[in-house]
Amino acid sequence: MSNSENAKSKSITRFLKSQRNNYSVRDLAKGILKGDNKVLAKAITLVESNLNKHKELATQVIHSVLPYSGKSIRIGITGVPGVGKSTFIESFGKMLTSQGVKTAVLAVDPSSNVTKGSILGDKTRMNQLSVDPLAFVRPSPSSGCLGGIGNATRESILLCEAAGYEVILVETVGVGQSEYLVKEMVDFFLLLMLSGAGDEIQGIKRGIMEMADSLVVNKADGENQILAKKAAQAYRNALHLFPMREDLWSPKSTICSGLNGTGIEDIWKTVQQFKEQQKSNGWFDHRRKTQSRTWLNDLIEAQLGAFFYSKQIVQSNLDQITKQVIDGKKTPYAGSQELMQIFLNSVKSDS
Repeated sequence: MSNSENAKSKSITRFLKSQRNNYSVRDLAKGILKGDNKVLAKAITLVESNLNKHKELATQVIHSVLPYSGKSIRIGITGVPGVGKSTFIESFGKMLTSQGVKTAVLAVDPSSNVTKGSILGDKTRMNQLSVDPLAFVRPSPSSGCLGGIGNATRESILLCEAAGYEVILVETVGVGQSEYLVKEMVDFFLLLMLSGAGDEIQGIKRGIMEMADSLVVNKADGENQILAKKAAQAYRNALHLFPMREDLWSPKSTICSGLNGTGIEDIWKTVQQFKEQQKSNGWFDHRRKTQSRTWLNDLIEAQLGAFFYSKQIVQSNLDQITKQVIDGKKTPYAGSQELMQIFLNSVKSDS
């Protein structure tokens, strides 16, 4: 465990110990099912911890509330930095809560590669939604995870659903080559765009456009409204060139203003249309099952990696073999094979 991870785990332990009540699995599960946001926040803090004892407790809590999860619509929201994700989400969230829809926001902030820390400023940027009684806003560090997501985003989604939240909004760090990971944990993938930022079609990678269920040109207000309409039309034309999707959904391209709220309700209508169509043709449930399988595989790989590096004999040989690879005395493949053999021998000797 790195110094930053160790410090984070100690901080979480101090946080949990500082609470007046010694929360058990039953207490946490009961509080979550009652919709207690303080208990929900504590449970998410547990799943984000790197300590084994915290992970074990979190696993038991998730297992207890799992039958009550899965009833929300999960919406991933991404876009380049400066596109106005936080402003859009606050406007979108306020529109939902005004209709009586309980809304949770899992906002992921980028972690520094140097200090490993995060500003976690999304809650400040969504100051109105943060105090809404029908909303729950949780900023979390990406902690180096790919795809602009946190290391416990999937678990956090389940906990929020068990707490009764009907819409889960997952705000990602930004557009990147690994953004498909977000798609693997949400039902509806919304891509926010800017107008006037250069060639509208070349502005993003085709792969991300093909993943999006809706492309929305944000900041369509004032003099920028005309440019936004032109950009949306350009994206609409580009989407028509893509082959028909397996789920038979035709991605939409529209405009909105997170600042003044125009176009926000139309986006919600699109999400509802998407859910209705996907439910009727069976793709909604199919996608959820596929995501669960992917989650299982990811966890197996993560646990195998952790088990591999936990072996003292592997740690003892790692630096030497790494140096040989760096110095060109051994290929990375040969180095990995040698370490794997050392690992397997260690496992055999333990059994």
